[in-house]
Amino acid sequence: MSRLRARWLGRLPYREAWDLQRALHEGRVTGRAADDYLLTLEHPPVYTLGRNASPGNITASSELLASLGAEVHEVDRGGDVTFHGSGQLVGYPIVDLSPRPDMSGHVERMERALILALSDLGIEGWSDDEARGVWTAKGKVAAVGVRLSRMVTMHGFALNCTTDLEWYRHIVPCGIDDRPVTSLSELTGRHVSVEEALDVLMPRFTEVFGYHEVDDRRAAFVRGTARAQTQDFEVDRLVAAGTFSPESRSDIPVMVRGRLPGEPEKPSWMKVRADLGQGYREIKSLMRGLELNTVCEEAGCPNIFECWASGTATFMLLGEVCTRACGFCDVMTGRPGTVDLDEPKRVAEAVASMDVSHAVLTSVNRDDLDDGGSEIFAETIRQIRAAVPGCETEVLIPDFKGEQKDLETVMAVHPEVLNHNTETVIRLQREVRTAANYGRSLTLLARAKWLDPAAAVKSGLIVGMGEREDEVHSTLVDLRAVGVDIVTIGQYLRPTARHRPVDRYVHPDEFARYKAFGEGLGISHVESGPLVRSSYHAKEATAAAREGVRP
Repeated sequence: MSRLRARWLGRLPYREAWDLQRALHEGRVTGRAADDYLLTLEHPPVYTLGRNASPGNITASSELLASLGAEVHEVDRGGDVTFHGSGQLVGYPIVDLSPRPDMSGHVERMERALILALSDLGIEGWSDDEARGVWTAKGKVAAVGVRLSRMVTMHGFALNCTTDLEWYRHIVPCGIDDRPVTSLSELTGRHVSVEEALDVLMPRFTEVFGYHEVDDRRAAFVRGTARAQTQDFEVDRLVAAGTFSPESRSDIPVMVRGRLPGEPEKPSWMKVRADLGQGYREIKSLMRGLELNTVCEEAGCPNIFECWASGTATFMLLGEVCTRACGFCDVMTGRPGTVDLDEPKRVAEAVASMDVSHAVLTSVNRDDLDDGGSEIFAETIRQIRAAVPGCETEVLIPDFKGEQKDLETVMAVHPEVLNHNTETVIRLQREVRTAANYGRSLTLLARAKWLDPAAAVKSGLIVGMGEREDEVHSTLVDLRAVGVDIVTIGQYLRPTARHRPVDRYVHPDEFARYKAFGEGLGISHVESGPLVRSSYHAKEATAAAREGVRP
């Protein structure tokens, strides 16, 4: 067997996870992904009906299910109706079964791995050829349902750990009305967390499927899935300390020679020359005159002098106050103001004045808006094209809370480049960001490519926040697998003394290795260096990606 890429994604809505499966399945079929994947996660409450399901096996009304916060989806797997929700470990193996696909053998291997994991927990389990899944003396503990397309599998298993079994009262589980459903916690008489179940299952899955190498990367386990009942994430401590609030910006921690305790000394390759010449002054005057914000200023970009001196800037739409907090970002968090509907026109006026051929737009997160700010992005692109025909547009967008309709609003006006930053490796996502999801970001990038195959899809990473080189490699593998064309990788620079300390300064040689590794995977262009940021040399990166386009 090939290497297995195992990813614990945390909590992810069903539709997003389904699309992520599709993206990785597509990657496995086309060769973008050289290895099999096992996605593990937890869903918010959802009932799914397989191809053979009888609608009558959902016994509750749609109104009742909606009032309970449960979604219902008809899906393309085999089997009948089942439930996914809190306290349940869901696994989606995306496995290449070529050259002779054995679907029954694949299902049996999943069941065997689950049965062995149960045995490790002191539970006797077995399979039943007449009713797929894993059974115990108290009933069914794991459901199984799969799909095979072009030799590659999708969907998988759902193992009840601490699941509230009351949810099953609203369905006939798997179409079987005379056999009960149970959970690991009910079977053992103790709390068996999703984290504990995954720790037990992974070595058994690897053993049964015959993988010799496993790249196992996990998001944080949070309350409800973790072994521990309380978790401590740095970004939450920063929020509590008022790091992102303007009222607390005068509270400065003690530093020695510009460094926080434990921070390394800034190396020579991180020194930037401040060019406050005519080009810089003209851009600054233009932005102030048109009352526009730039991410160059708000995020404290180290390249502001170079970019502004050459007449380029990245416009930040929708104000200067963000609804989220990230430990690496200097943008203020709080309650944003009203949307400035005239802003797109003024941005277009600035683009015309700057005479640029590649305009870059970004925004703060606006979770307070019904459309996440997507229509302002779209209208700004339309205004730029009206004012400067032929000008390319690149948008760096938030995740829109996973809402596909908002992404569709942006992609409908066909930006030449759609950028959404992954920011860091999966392990550190919750540590440094309050409301981000690695799986959601991968799904958004894949969806963007499906919505407009002609657009370049781009993502960015910050290093020096505590990640390891092998973790960055794994992230690049994932980005390539879902179809990303351009990746930027740059050094984390602490915006203020209140923010997350710098863990290390990454040597230029390591940045060179990231570029070689990513482009070796098939990513069309990797811009990697100490001072690289998402929009750094954006026009040049897009041109380089077009020259190196890969399938």
